[in-house]
Amino acid sequence: MIRIAPSLLAADFLHLDKELEMINTSEADWLHLDVMDGVFVPNLSFGPPVLEFVAKACTKPLDVHLMVVHPEKYLEKVKALGAMMMNVHYEACKNLSKVVSDIHMAGMKAAVTINPETPVSVLEDIIRDVDMVLIMSVHPGFGGQLFIEESITKIQDLKKMIIRTGSKAMIEVDGGVQNETAPRLIKAGADILVSGSYIFKSSNPHSVIKDLKALA
Repeated sequence: MIRIAPSLLAADFLHLDKELEMINTSEADWLHLDVMDGVFVPNLSFGPPVLEFVAKACTKPLDVHLMVVHPEKYLEKVKALGAMMMNVHYEACKNLSKVVSDIHMAGMKAAVTINPETPVSVLEDIIRDVDMVLIMSVHPGFGGQLFIEESITKIQDLKKMIIRTGSKAMIEVDGGVQNETAPRLIKAGADILVSGSYIFKSSNPHSVIKDLKALA
């Protein structure tokens, strides 16, 4: 079963309450929250006040993606949101194994993200310990980018690694997910599709989410 995680980054923040109501009443499985610090990635996104409002208003599980340096410093704040998943970048963690362990100790699922330039081979030693791997199919920090075709091969390679090692990690993909790329991502082995502009900028987000889920 494919899971759909709309990315709040593409929402209309002037009407955030209505956007969250749409998510709550849709067939979306999770809500994906991209937290940016302007250091690890060039842009800033939203801070604690917005996250706290979202956590109170959203009835879907929260998938918190930290595009920040020293993500371990945010562990308690993410936990306080009641987040299901805390997602950190491989490139931002000096001791990824400890960060993953601390996330689990805090009662959350642990995910690791790799950027387009990072090969899946770097996950060989950690793949059995994480609950999910996020493949960035665009460069992190900006919405509305074109899909990076090499991401398909990375998903296939990651799926082979998961099977070979007996890992139970799910595969999430973020970037350029829409009706043309989604079937190919699912075929390659993706379990969760993150989609921002394609959902929030559509005339009927409910229908778009339903159609993406129906692709599985």
